[in-house]
Amino acid sequence: MVDLSGDISALVLKGSIKGDLGEFSLDSHMLQVLMQLDGKKNIGTVASALNIELATMKMVIAKLVELGLVEKPAPAVAGISKEFIDFMISQLANAMGPIAEVVFEDEIQDFGGDPTKIPKNRAAELITRPANEIPREEKRLEFQQAMVARLKTI
Repeated sequence: MVDLSGDISALVLKGSIKGDLGEFSLDSHMLQVLMQLDGKKNIGTVASALNIELATMKMVIAKLVELGLVEKPAPAVAGISKEFIDFMISQLANAMGPIAEVVFEDEIQDFGGDPTKIPKNRAAELITRPANEIPREEKRLEFQQAMVARLKTI
């Protein structure tokens, strides 16, 4: 729900078109505003860029909200650091040997290909999956213990 009471200049919205909206029409202000709402710029910045008064902007945003064309962007989730990834690869190499990098790369592909874009809340999953590939039980436990200890620091 988008709250449009009070000062909306700091509000950040993004365009959102979901499913079948039926027929509707947009005036030039609505179209200009919709094109500027990128989930990064606040309403004040958009109003200034388009030379639209905040009172008019509030009415335009209200209509866009009513039509279901804008929403608040999802909060950004911090990604796993490169240091964590490097530590994980070194621990995996200690447990598996040279094949560790191949195993790690395979797992990263399942996460989208860029390890630094994996959200921190999925770090445990990132640890568990390659751990299951470690054939020796004692090495698997060492890897998991080291990674759990490191996980507590992120």
